[in-house]
Amino acid sequence: MANKPPQASPSGGKPPARKRLNLALQGGGAHGAYAWGVIDRLLEEDIDITGICGTSAGAMNATVAAYGLAKGGRAGGREALANFWKRISDASRMGPLQPSPFDRMLGNGNLDFSPGWIFYDALSRIVSPYQLNPSNFNPLRDVLLECVDFDFLHREKAVKLFICASNVMTGRHRVFRETEVSVDAVLASACLPFLFQAVQIDGEYYWDGGYMGNPPLYPLFYHTETPDVLIVQINPINIRELPTSAQAILDRINTLSFNSSLMREMRAINFVTKLIDRGIDDGGRLKRVFIHTVDAEDHLGKLGISSKLNADWGFLQELFEVGRAKASEFVRDHFDKIGVQSSTDIEEKFL
Repeated sequence: MANKPPQASPSGGKPPARKRLNLALQGGGAHGAYAWGVIDRLLEEDIDITGICGTSAGAMNATVAAYGLAKGGRAGGREALANFWKRISDASRMGPLQPSPFDRMLGNGNLDFSPGWIFYDALSRIVSPYQLNPSNFNPLRDVLLECVDFDFLHREKAVKLFICASNVMTGRHRVFRETEVSVDAVLASACLPFLFQAVQIDGEYYWDGGYMGNPPLYPLFYHTETPDVLIVQINPINIRELPTSAQAILDRINTLSFNSSLMREMRAINFVTKLIDRGIDDGGRLKRVFIHTVDAEDHLGKLGISSKLNADWGFLQELFEVGRAKASEFVRDHFDKIGVQSSTDIEEKFL
């Protein structure tokens, strides 16, 4: 949908304020294609994206979207993301992590019967990336450099950008802001420690940001004027069946781990909101925020951890379409709530 100039109201008053949103993008490997679909659909609407915070695959989506928006507006953002995910898929075609014919027949996106996945999964339990990949080759570096001109991104800012990585040595997270966002910072945010060596930046070592903030929300509250945050959830909070197999248990441990920081922040937000509702604002220092969420638990909850490494183009396109559909539901049901109230009941969903 093309941008439209604001129209005066029939009464002759001021045109209504444009809708503004901050995006908080979770990580989840190839499942980040679902968030690509969400962003693609939102960029068709008359919604200004003012800030984006992302972790891991969310950091990649955030960085590429911010670059595309700076270079070509909404159309540029959509084009940049599509180009990035296609290049990710193309780069993976020569790698060992391919769905087997049986995986394709099952059609669930998992790589459970892929010889490459079975070999990697077993080997990663006894051999570290420092032994398995001593040259520290990471194909994501070339893809990012092909898709993002970081110098341009630093000069031409369309949105406020924040990405998160976990400091290996201190157990704290670091949020890289705008001009600090480099290819190394993005790779640090997406550094799976069983697959890649820790990324060194300014003498510190970093792993995937999902361990400490997936993603952290506070940069959007403190460094933007937009009170609305749309959390694009990739890791399911609720599941329908008790995990009983070894693989299902590992899958659930993974989602619990990568949701823990978000759950803590939502408790804090809920507490602050209740204080404000009671008239307590700490001299104006407490800020009311509106929380919105888009998730696909009904779809992503069925996928195993191996699917997060499946960059097959058909699978990525499937996730993309799921993301677009979920974003369309959000726009249909909650567009009018943006800037007015939360569309997500924090206690019901998170607590």
